[in-house]
Amino acid sequence: MLNTLENLIKLARERKSSPIKGSYTNKLLTDKLLSKAKVLEEVNELIEAVEENSNKIHEAADVFYHLLMYLEANDIKIEEVMSELEKRKK
Repeated sequence: MLNTLENLIKLARERKSSPIKGSYTNKLLTDKLLSKAKVLEEVNELIEAVEENSNKIHEAADVFYHLLMYLEANDIKIEEVMSELEKRKK
């Protein structure tokens, strides 16, 4: 499970440092407005899927992917997010 997350982060960082022309991931990493719009869209789609009890897993995966790309596009490291979550443990 964590390998998948690590692979997505690795992909984002590789594409950021070595862009591939035509890559959707690169579009998200370079176009912050697109990245923001996709996160908002995917969160709304997840909420609808949960409410309608359909495609929940697919939409949740879309949210994770687009959120990770948004974070990387804005130089927010997932390691720092995880560290913040760790601090919140009670």
